[in-house]
Amino acid sequence: MLTRLAAKLESITEGAITTATLAPTPGIAIEVLIPAYLARELEPQIGTEITLHTHLYLESQGQGTSFIPRLIGFGTIADRSFFEVFTTVKGVGSKKALRAMVEPPSTIASAIISKDAKALTKLPEIGKRTAETIIAQLTGKVERFAGDAILNPDTPQPASYIEHPTLPPAAIEAVAALVALGEQRTNAEQKVQLALTRTNPDADVDTIVGAVFAGR
Repeated sequence: MLTRLAAKLESITEGAITTATLAPTPGIAIEVLIPAYLARELEPQIGTEITLHTHLYLESQGQGTSFIPRLIGFGTIADRSFFEVFTTVKGVGSKKALRAMVEPPSTIASAIISKDAKALTKLPEIGKRTAETIIAQLTGKVERFAGDAILNPDTPQPASYIEHPTLPPAAIEAVAALVALGEQRTNAEQKVQLALTRTNPDADVDTIVGAVFAGR
């Protein structure tokens, strides 16, 4: 399964579902569906090489008589993991989840944690009943994605989700990726710190996560 794609970003096309066209080699172009919040982040990077963490799903056609493979891209492993959790909600499939993600996963997760159905209904295709279902089914399952994004300023973020102040940005992202994969944050921070001793101080997140797994 294709889980990561590094290629030159040629263009971004906005519509009901935003798409990015990437060229891994001359003469080849790959269309990747991306959430709107990521499109905003990637727009200044058109013409440069980027890395997307991908999720492949089969889109049903003709009442299930045929299927078309669709590739969805995310900026981090943690964001991809949030999407996979988000789509476990009854009535929220891959396309609806993708259209709804006009805000980063940390923002959506924070709304779920604070049981803010009104905030969720501001997302495309999320009505009141769906928002209530999301809260009911994902409460207790998305805390690891919230980071320090708080929709309700009166709701304090649990201390366990405050980013480690001494780690470089790539290492902080690596910690978030490990937490998204089920690791306890304290353990994730310790493993990342140990991995940093075996890698270049300027290593990217993929290298750091790889070093963590290599050391197990």
